[in-house]
Amino acid sequence: MIGLCLVTQVWAAEPRLLIQRAQIAGFAYHEGARLWPQLHEGDAVQLVLEGGNPHDPQAVRVDFASPGQEGGTLGYLARTENGAIARALERGQVLQARISHLRDSPNPRNRVEVEIWAPVSASK
Repeated sequence: MIGLCLVTQVWAAEPRLLIQRAQIAGFAYHEGARLWPQLHEGDAVQLVLEGGNPHDPQAVRVDFASPGQEGGTLGYLARTENGAIARALERGQVLQARISHLRDSPNPRNRVEVEIWAPVSASK
């Protein structure tokens, strides 16, 4: 889904273009369980391009850091959904991501969904 909209209070100062919504793959294999109590909808996450990843040359890691607490890796954008984001990061495109949905699901892949946004410059 692509659309232009104003976002939550934290980001409401600037318009953003929604690029992608994605569930996080690998949540059960990284630090998701430890970080779960710290996570909130609307929290920012960091997207990190891992071009040298031996399993996926377009791997995009999703990290979380909470002020005053140790952060860590939540997982990755799924290999089937990471191509456009990986290319944008490789070009130096500024992207921001946040947690859009948290679900207490028995399936770890369904627990965290992120939204990825690009800032929209207002021309004067």
